[in-house]
Amino acid sequence: MKLETRDVSGDAFLVEFPDVPDLEANRFAVALADRLGRDPSRGLLDAIPGARTLFVVFDARLKTRASVLRLLRRLSRDTVAALPGSRRYRIPVAYGGENGPDLPSLAHDRGVSPEEVARRHAAAEYTVAFLGFSPGFAYLTGLPAELALPRRESPRPRVPAGTVAIGGRYTAIYPEETPGGWTLIGRSPVRLFDAAASPPALLRPGDRVSFDPIGEGELRALSADPKTAAGAGEPDADRGAAIEMVTPGLFTTVQGAARFGLGASGVAAGGAMDPAALGRGNALVGNPTGAAALEMTLSGPELLFRRDAIVCVTGADLAGRWNGRPVELDGPFPVRAGDRIAFGYASRGARAYLCVAGGLAQRRPGEPTRRLTKGEVVFGARLRGRHAARAGVVPDPVAQTGGEAILSILPGPQLSDFPTEASDVLFSSRYTVSAESDRRGIRLEGPSLPLRRPPDIPPEGTALGAIQVPANGQPIVLGPDRPVTGGYAKIGTVVARDWPLIAQAAPGSAIRFRRDDVRKAGEGTNIAAP
Repeated sequence: MKLETRDVSGDAFLVEFPDVPDLEANRFAVALADRLGRDPSRGLLDAIPGARTLFVVFDARLKTRASVLRLLRRLSRDTVAALPGSRRYRIPVAYGGENGPDLPSLAHDRGVSPEEVARRHAAAEYTVAFLGFSPGFAYLTGLPAELALPRRESPRPRVPAGTVAIGGRYTAIYPEETPGGWTLIGRSPVRLFDAAASPPALLRPGDRVSFDPIGEGELRALSADPKTAAGAGEPDADRGAAIEMVTPGLFTTVQGAARFGLGASGVAAGGAMDPAALGRGNALVGNPTGAAALEMTLSGPELLFRRDAIVCVTGADLAGRWNGRPVELDGPFPVRAGDRIAFGYASRGARAYLCVAGGLAQRRPGEPTRRLTKGEVVFGARLRGRHAARAGVVPDPVAQTGGEAILSILPGPQLSDFPTEASDVLFSSRYTVSAESDRRGIRLEGPSLPLRRPPDIPPEGTALGAIQVPANGQPIVLGPDRPVTGGYAKIGTVVARDWPLIAQAAPGSAIRFRRDDVRKAGEGTNIAAP
């Protein structure tokens, strides 16, 4: 089968199958991803099937783009474009009302009643084409053609878990609360992803799905009580330094290196927003580069240490005070049981990292990033081996300087879908970081980018730093908790060396873009997990 590629970043590209129809291309992408997963190659980090593409991420320190492509061509010669054996699921859905706020407008546009839209949606039988976007998010084909419609002009910042929605010619259930640009028509109580299970996703490509309409009362009765385990890890007297959250700060989480390999189940690699600052702090306390630490955003917590430890603060300046004394950035120091460190508001940068010798325990891949709360305790990790602490690590210039950030970007995979003037606007304009930004995406406010056509594309894998453009023309730069697959056109990708600039940009910060070239940007964006 003929393979074509489109570069996305210095360590990721899209594989296309141009000579076959959509269904066969999707099945071949799923089969090839499965083959790569069963026979992993060192340096190949993830292979994520989309509607008719395969998104490939590799470690540029261990593999070249050419060597990855040779591997794919070799495997493609004996890979059959077929889905695995299917299973059948009947999933209950409460349509309309607060569960499906867009159902009335969809019905009005189609000239039928909301009940008729619900009936037609539930009467169809669907097939799982692939998983993506978020953990356990299954793209279902088989939607009646009269119910298909484009994505929203601007994605909602929050869509509740369990929401049943329509996007383009697909329907799906949001497994967790995320942003989303689809039309919301109902809610289901079914749990589609369990990070502790193997495999973690309930549905897989080829499965058959049908929907059973239920009432609001039955939805409440069937819905599981959402119980989220507190903290990052369970109490264990032998697990090293423990930190109690006296006050939690604005958004404090436990973050380590990006963790790859579950993209085909919709699990984003995640990891620290500023991996350079995390790596610097870990080096200073003798940890592996990607050991987990506290990531503190804009306003920091007050911490009580229950054990002695060596710690270091890097990244943004949050005016930390250790037992009342100022904390110096990029300088490791010992704390004793009973000591407190209190952080204030960021004066420079947006995200700071508290690294602890030995590292911190983090949650399983696929579990949602969750803000730590008052009274929670974060426990130490059991890291294998210790590294010599490195003195004299160069301070991070991102957190030391303010002003306008200028980001180099590579051409995006859909650059040709935009008119020439879109690039002219992008490279000549000043944007500001929106207060609605988060780890999933940095939303920018400024001149709208003109579109040649609606920006909906067949869903495909996304890269860290990809700049997607919804119908309102306002760019969104995708972060570590981004949708694994997305259906908005992408005009460019921020190069790896400049990613910390936007990771450390607080709301209201000024952003400008300049052109770069993928051949000059081959440095890896990924820090290996410990």
